Amino acid sequence: MECCIIAANSTKKGNKDNMLHHYLRNFRALLLTFFVGVLSASPGWTDALDGLTPEQQAALEQRVRERWQAMIERDFGQVWEYSTPTFRGVFPKSMYVHNFSYAVDWELTSIEVVNYDAVAAVASVAVGVMSQSTKQVSSASRALGAVPITIREKWIFTDGEWWHSTNE
Repeated sequence: MECCIIAANSTKKGNKDNMLHHYLRNFRALLLTFFVGVLSASPGWTDALDGLTPEQQAALEQRVRERWQAMIERDFGQVWEYSTPTFRGVFPKSMYVHNFSYAVDWELTSIEVVNYDAVAAVASVAVGVMSQSTKQVSSASRALGAVPITIREKWIFTDGEWWHSTNE
């Protein structure tokens, strides 16, 4: 009799284990299906540059490069020219050029368009720059040398042209 009770209990336990395994497997499959559906339905996750033509991207990268070349040359009046028309209408060039430091050297190392919102016509650009102080104030600063940094910039596409947004 004891033998039959033990066998019956182990069968019940086996059934519970099988049911739990079955539920977990189904839950995992359902969860995986959900995440695949969400990722494929969300435009920002599938293609961050959806809606940006290759020509627009090339023009944007060229504008970023030109603006940074002006920064490197410390032609801050020219840098101002890449600001949005709205910004230029509010902040005069004479005021803008005094916002920069002459104590830093830059070297442009990379440009990557990381996101584009077609509805707002706004692109996010990661700009890789080597930055180095021109005034060596300490031995630690001299030992450090040029430092790589990534600057996130926002560019707005208006009237067929890309404009740097100073609004962050």
